[in-house]
Amino acid sequence: MEYTTNVAPQRVLDMRKAWATGDAIRDAGLTEPKSIEQFKDISYGPYDTWNLLDLYLPKNPAPGLPVIVSIHGGGFFYGDKELYRFYCMHLAKYGFAVVNYNYRLAPEFHFPSPIEDAAAVLRWISANAACFGLDKDNVFMVGDSAGAQLVSQMACILTNKEYAKLFDLQLPADVTLRAVSLACGLYSFPTSAEVKEEGIFSDYFGDVSLLDDPRTKILEHITADYPPAFVFSAYCDSLYEACEPMAKLITERGGTAECRIYGAPDKPEISHVFHVNMKLAEGERANRDQAEFFRSRIVGK
Repeated sequence: MEYTTNVAPQRVLDMRKAWATGDAIRDAGLTEPKSIEQFKDISYGPYDTWNLLDLYLPKNPAPGLPVIVSIHGGGFFYGDKELYRFYCMHLAKYGFAVVNYNYRLAPEFHFPSPIEDAAAVLRWISANAACFGLDKDNVFMVGDSAGAQLVSQMACILTNKEYAKLFDLQLPADVTLRAVSLACGLYSFPTSAEVKEEGIFSDYFGDVSLLDDPRTKILEHITADYPPAFVFSAYCDSLYEACEPMAKLITERGGTAECRIYGAPDKPEISHVFHVNMKLAEGERANRDQAEFFRSRIVGK
């Protein structure tokens, strides 16, 4: 089946190669924990390898595991579940089932393809919770960089019916998003005039108008029903300045948000998406903090 006529230009292929080299260095020497059970390459949608997920469970878990859904970063054009396997297995060690999945990337696919894929993952959880012992009443989402933007948007869709009507999505009624973690993200988009040249945003949005399409105005749709949010960054993160305003906006709208900034101005190694680096103690601290934030919001236990 042919899904798209878009082809990634050489500049995108070059960036993917360069970023993959850096991530390979980051993960060199890491091993998969033996305490985690893996279910790999499960199809959750029609788009072949774009729609595969892995599920990680603590071995011998108690029935009804709370679930973390991880949306990986990568500027909407890069990344896959393999690059996030060590991070997601680490999250499972905190007592969660963790869904780590591929989604459709730009420029092969355009907005809102990743949003459609996130909805499909939630439908998969709804349909398969009993088989894997998952607690549909306690679902959490984590994302970093572009993944944080996607998580923030899904949180709006799931808590604002009027905003959800702008999308043609099938959302499961029996899956409850309890809280989210937004790491090192960008939560608002530039105007169309600023993205006419080739680049990440033009690759992702294609013909969608950032100036006129109401689906791109995510921050306008945050309400008091927005799920509790753990919003964090690092002093040396390139998107540092987006962190505190996002947390402040959520609280001003009547929601709950906790903002954390990690590292220090003189610690450049604690930078963008530092928490995905399993070799950094400060990354472990951030991951422990977000797990505790989630645990405090589990209901029915």
